[in-house]
Amino acid sequence: MAAETEFSFASLSDTARRHIRVFQVHQFLDRFAMGLTVAVVALALTDRGMDLFQISLLFGIYSLTTMAMELPFGGLADSIGRKPVFLAAIVASLMSLVLFLSSSDFYVLALSFAFIGFGRALRSGTLDAWFVETFKATAPDVDVQPALAKAQWANAVGLATGAVVGGILPDILGGVAECRGFSIYDVSYMASAGVMLGVLAFTLGAIAETPRPLTMTALKNGFATVPSVIKDAGRLAVRHPALSMLLAALTFFLMASNPVEVIWPTHAKPMLDEDFANTFIGALMATYFFSIAFGAFLSPQISRVFKRRHAVTLAATFACLAIVQIALALQGTIFGFAVIFILYAVILGVSETPASSILHRYVGDHQRSTMLSLRSLIQQLGGALGMVMTGAIAEVYSTPIAWSVGAAFLVIAAILSLLLTRRLGPSA
Repeated sequence: MAAETEFSFASLSDTARRHIRVFQVHQFLDRFAMGLTVAVVALALTDRGMDLFQISLLFGIYSLTTMAMELPFGGLADSIGRKPVFLAAIVASLMSLVLFLSSSDFYVLALSFAFIGFGRALRSGTLDAWFVETFKATAPDVDVQPALAKAQWANAVGLATGAVVGGILPDILGGVAECRGFSIYDVSYMASAGVMLGVLAFTLGAIAETPRPLTMTALKNGFATVPSVIKDAGRLAVRHPALSMLLAALTFFLMASNPVEVIWPTHAKPMLDEDFANTFIGALMATYFFSIAFGAFLSPQISRVFKRRHAVTLAATFACLAIVQIALALQGTIFGFAVIFILYAVILGVSETPASSILHRYVGDHQRSTMLSLRSLIQQLGGALGMVMTGAIAEVYSTPIAWSVGAAFLVIAAILSLLLTRRLGPSA
């Protein structure tokens, strides 16, 4: 495997620098739209009469839908192009928002979450693959991790900004929404739909991809090639045990961390005064995503500490997350909870790009979308299992006990990452 030169933004070509900036703006806008709802989704579902187990089931439906669709649409993106598949993802996201706003019935909400999963599956492995491929073409043999970190930073800042706005809107405009028969949290969902339309326009105008045929024949051929593309990606994962080990570690990682990210507002809200609880939760969610962005910013520096051995960085990160997740579960005051939660987010931000760097080194352009979708599928499986398990334990015992049990999965992920270092060898 060819050695990679160290990343330096100043030494990149104008084309490569512009490519990074365009993708950063796109990631910011797309995640801003998502952030508007992520701060209030658990509260909005509670307001609609859902209990913790029903909320867990809804997120399980989202994860299962994503898993069912991940690889077919990743393979399709490899066949007909990344941009048209991403545009279809935006349409699916808009449909999910409309369904959510239209009803408080569990089954309609389940359909809404299924469309969220459909949109996630369409998104997965599309523009991320386009970004890496174009970067590698404009900056050959340059370490891609810092470029991915810049994109991850914009991603997290978009989520953070959206969370701030999404948390404030119910307190500012909630009364107006209630007068018109809506939930106070619906204003955040309406705002998300508006921003999503902006993402649609930006994608059409700013994302440049060599067009591929989009006739009915091309679509049929694209779907026809999906099984072989998926089979080849599966063979690649089996042929490289390092990839299989990485995917297993990421599965256990999501089993532990996904339930924390989803249900923490329901755990934190009773610690707060009712008058400003929504605004505080939105602000803390925003700080959480800003902290992830800060962790992504730190990731290349931390990687240098470990001599750019990404698997070692990953193992250390997962071990730290296990300790911090247990500490988070033990907090009984909002101040202590907020401090530990922010630290947890910083470590999460550090964890993203080492895993991506390992993955991209093993995958060619013709399989990149599919392999990213395979990674997302495996992670969604972990997230779904973690959500169902955590929801059940939280209902019977408590959320802190459920989170403490989940920390054991982070220990397993750390052990798998250490074993991964032996597979990759000292140069990787």
